[in-house]
Amino acid sequence: MIIRPAYFGVRPAMMAIAPSFTALYQPTLPLPESLRGSVVAIGNFDGMHRGHQAVLEDAVQEARASGLKAVMLTFEPHPRTVFRPEAPVFRLTPHAEKAHIARAIGLDAMVSLAFTPEFSSQSPDRFIEDMLLGAFGAHNVISGYDFHFGKDRAGTPDYLRAQGLARGFGVTIVDMRADRSGDAVSSTRIRQALEDGALNPANQLLGYRHFLTGTVVHGEKNGRKLGYPTANMKLPLNSRLCEGVYAVKLVRQDGSLHNGVASFGRRPMFDNGPRVFEVHIFDFNEDLYGEEVRVALYGYLRGEARFDNLDGLIAQMDQDSAQARGILSHSKPLSELEERLWG
Repeated sequence: MIIRPAYFGVRPAMMAIAPSFTALYQPTLPLPESLRGSVVAIGNFDGMHRGHQAVLEDAVQEARASGLKAVMLTFEPHPRTVFRPEAPVFRLTPHAEKAHIARAIGLDAMVSLAFTPEFSSQSPDRFIEDMLLGAFGAHNVISGYDFHFGKDRAGTPDYLRAQGLARGFGVTIVDMRADRSGDAVSSTRIRQALEDGALNPANQLLGYRHFLTGTVVHGEKNGRKLGYPTANMKLPLNSRLCEGVYAVKLVRQDGSLHNGVASFGRRPMFDNGPRVFEVHIFDFNEDLYGEEVRVALYGYLRGEARFDNLDGLIAQMDQDSAQARGILSHSKPLSELEERLWG
């Protein structure tokens, strides 16, 4: 059993991306035989932030050293959403985003289990017996210092260590990852920062620019009339991203990267309707309708506003575009992981 501390800014060199990657969503048992005997990193991992990366990088390193596969075991939907459906969690990295980051980190597979009230009611012992040993035949299990599992969260890191000793599998507990102020890197802090429009602090905690994934849909074409055609995406209803204007980079399925400026809100100059995320891509005139894209947020420019007339709105959009171009032209990757995500 190993307790390994991890501190902000101190991290091992990233391992090579696995030649193949498997992402399973709510799989039925048994799992593919190829995943048995793996090093299993377990957690909710919403955010895939620097603290989570410490756990996952440990799994990759231990797996490579042992000639095994590294697997990330997580849960969908987020447990807090199951326990409090009236107040669903503002998700930072749903399944698709988690898988994209997991592959960039170097994991071989990601398994997302269906988290239900029935699943949450099982004992920690049964979870270990049925899942970690039965389904995975885990060689080693790695978790963060604050991960709990099983009914009433009775499965603690200490319990997991004791079970590893008794049942013959290795256990690594990765200690808290802190920022330079000494505060823990956490999904809660990142969610609050994104809600407040504090994008730079959120991105620093993540270790990469926060990004959104969605399919481009038809909108009202108001931007086109103003000389600013947009690619529109609908964000999940539980998104609490701060409304306003952002400097962004859009990534297409072919891997091409495009600079732009985005607005998220209710379009107070037009219909003040449901919130829509609209991206204007600089120097671009191709059709994106129906294409799934990722949009990375590089800078928060201002809040949403209403202007006296359309000329005032267009003048502000011109300023927003110039500011976004300036931010994007001077941007550098926040980490090796970010280079892999968009490279």
